[in-house]
Amino acid sequence: MEEQKRIRCAIVRGGTSKGIFVMKNQLSSDSALRDKVILAIFGSPDVRQIDGLGGADVLTSKLAIISPPTRDDADVDYTFGQVNITTAMVDYRGNCGNISAGVGPFAIDEGFVEAREPVTKVRIHQVNTARIIIAEVPVVEGQAAVEGNYRIAGVPGSGAKIMLDFADSAGGVTGKLLPTSNPKDTLDVEGVGRLEVSIIDAANPVVFCRAIDIGLKGIETPKDIDSNSSLLQRIENIRGAAAELIGIVNDKKKAAIESPYVPFIAFVNSPKTYTDFTTQKLVDAKEVDLLSRLFFMQVMHKAYPATGTICTGVAAKIPGTIVNEVVSEKAKKEAAVRIGHPAGSIEVETQVEKKDQDFVITRAAIGRTARRIMDGYVYVKRSIYHA
Repeated sequence: MEEQKRIRCAIVRGGTSKGIFVMKNQLSSDSALRDKVILAIFGSPDVRQIDGLGGADVLTSKLAIISPPTRDDADVDYTFGQVNITTAMVDYRGNCGNISAGVGPFAIDEGFVEAREPVTKVRIHQVNTARIIIAEVPVVEGQAAVEGNYRIAGVPGSGAKIMLDFADSAGGVTGKLLPTSNPKDTLDVEGVGRLEVSIIDAANPVVFCRAIDIGLKGIETPKDIDSNSSLLQRIENIRGAAAELIGIVNDKKKAAIESPYVPFIAFVNSPKTYTDFTTQKLVDAKEVDLLSRLFFMQVMHKAYPATGTICTGVAAKIPGTIVNEVVSEKAKKEAAVRIGHPAGSIEVETQVEKKDQDFVITRAAIGRTARRIMDGYVYVKRSIYHA
């Protein structure tokens, strides 16, 4: 008997992330065995992920499980997994918007959806959040287009523009757009004290804080923050307190273990001129509507996650939130919100309406690019299946 089992997979860049795409029928229906195999595919736990396909970075240790749709209003099912690098855990709470950008093209090229030029709409059932994402994918000669002139900060070159609409994303993790029903709450945080936050659940739940309330300016680079262990611990304490408040974990001190992926946490400020740490070019304050530095998996995101972008754009349109307080007056009135992040800026189109006592998202769209990099087989030791 062969000592290794081969599993068909693809490596796909979606936005500023890179993921391993696997068909659901290639994995075990037993969740424990499935996750053991996934960890082996990525080479986790190991900080280098040297014995697998993981890239030793939270942005490249991502998984997409694809299968035929289980809902009549969808064309494809997509389950997202954040594969932990240092512990034996796959986190299925929440979604990755960047990896979502690769699902539409993948579904077209795999025949889940009939390719129709010039643009094919793909209705993606995002299984983690039980929501529908609409992807508008350019098509050329029966395949998802790759070439184009659309550029996104954090990715070299350009590509075909894919529009993703997350209008159906409110409360995907917590059940409510405003999980506490309040635009602002006050947390009592160890090492920080009393801190005002806004918690919004759109695409993924995000805890928003004022950068100045924790001694930041909102123009910091990953290098400025990720080497400051005491600051990272305070940030995790804030995240843990918020996670406990909205019921994601029962004990805030266990948030890093039980739910390391969500909620995200972001520190916002009004526009200022800053330096793009990837190109060393200045980003003028007039080019953005607010500044934000977002943290997930206990490090600062090197750019800005797509789901975090959606949530930030939605929060900017809800009166009384911290994001609404710092965003430009222009962005409050128009659909577009330009978010300044460490690697440049990202734009999102959001519209939020007040209906009775609730806020309703009517549009939450972002442009991304994606490209299949490789497909073939990954090999997993058969002993993994019997350990």
